[in-house]
Amino acid sequence: MIEMIVLDVDGCMTEGKIVYSDDFTELKAFDVKDGFAIVNWLRLGKKAAIITGRESKIVEYRARELGIEYLYQKVKRKDEALKDLSVKSGIATKSMAAIGDDLNDYRLLKSAGLSFCPADAVDEIKECVDRVLLKKGGQGAVREMIEYLLKKEGLYREYTGYWGL
Repeated sequence: MIEMIVLDVDGCMTEGKIVYSDDFTELKAFDVKDGFAIVNWLRLGKKAAIITGRESKIVEYRARELGIEYLYQKVKRKDEALKDLSVKSGIATKSMAAIGDDLNDYRLLKSAGLSFCPADAVDEIKECVDRVLLKKGGQGAVREMIEYLLKKEGLYREYTGYWGL
């Protein structure tokens, strides 16, 4: 059973574009439907973490806004961060599902119990994951992963039932 989802940011939670304003303020766009699914994953008693290679106050804010307890930024070896996350959370890596889209996510994806990538991930990542999602990064891939997990674990009815469906 998957107890925690582990999310890459650029290319998974976002489209992977980094936009700067004239004053060099960094901008990121997150899919609200992904956020909805994350919040409701947590409402079901599950856990979530972000492990990203970059550092951004925007990501810190988004994690806090969604209620994501574990945040690792500026990570070079994501598999090592995953091991640390396992120790801190008390959740075995085999009970974690991860999503990533590029070469720096490879070790993370191979270390997690279940691995996913968005439809627009690089080919090497598509070849190594358990499931290639139909949605692109920043366009519902995270929600697709969560809903797949909820259906697989028999929790989808509880997820949708909360909203009267």
